[in-house]
Amino acid sequence: MIDRADPGVSITRQCELLELNRSSFYYQSNGETALNLELMRMMDEHYLEHPYKGAGQMYKWLTRKKGYEVSRNRIERLYYRVMGLRSVQPGPHTSKRCKEHKAYPYLLRDLTVKRPNHVWSTDITYIPMAKGFLYLTAIIDVYSRYVVHWLVSNTMEAEWCAQVFNEATEMYGCPEIINTDQGSQYTADAFTDAVLSKGVKLSMDGKGRATDNAFIERLWRSVKYEKVYLNPPQDGIHLNKMMNEYFNYYNKERSHSSIADHHPEEIYFSTKQKLDHATAA
Repeated sequence: MIDRADPGVSITRQCELLELNRSSFYYQSNGETALNLELMRMMDEHYLEHPYKGAGQMYKWLTRKKGYEVSRNRIERLYYRVMGLRSVQPGPHTSKRCKEHKAYPYLLRDLTVKRPNHVWSTDITYIPMAKGFLYLTAIIDVYSRYVVHWLVSNTMEAEWCAQVFNEATEMYGCPEIINTDQGSQYTADAFTDAVLSKGVKLSMDGKGRATDNAFIERLWRSVKYEKVYLNPPQDGIHLNKMMNEYFNYYNKERSHSSIADHHPEEIYFSTKQKLDHATAA
């Protein structure tokens, strides 16, 4: 797919043509031990079923139920710093925003989402690989469940989150509101400036509220159980190919009970088209 030896087209340009994030092309197996990768893979799947569990409860589950002889410090580092997880229970979380960053109020409480591009939701998730791991971010349109954009990276940076937002707005226009958690990537200036400069309202989950960003959490469950866990990706290029296949399926073919068993693409574009015609008239 990517030809390192091509003298006429740089790797950067080849990645752009293939819509491949360059950081995922340069993916190398992370410097975690085989045991750490095993622990993270187990925590990732367990977290999908038990998102209320923090690092302390994960430590108890791994040591008492699964028999691993590991330190609590190891589990806390993997859970918070490497995987970027946070318990939905109220309490201290190392994935919380930086104290120097401003948090924004949660705007979706009692809000009825009535149309495409009314509310978008975004988040980051850890993706276990055959060897190592990467991160995936996506933006979903809450009304239609349509995934408007996604990107893979080997780091969790605010600039990466801003990139996926900017590219999504270039393709589909701006939402009225985008909802995130209070993680440092989303409270950083690189992301908040990208959102606010376009006149978009920024909404952030309340601490310890499991339902505030539920739409994107359900998406992660689907991505992992229906694709990633069945065939762990070998490298960044493989993961990009898998995600491209899956999100095409998710948007165009997968029925969703929450939208009367329609497909997200159908709901997003048909409703948007009707609204555009009504506005033009």
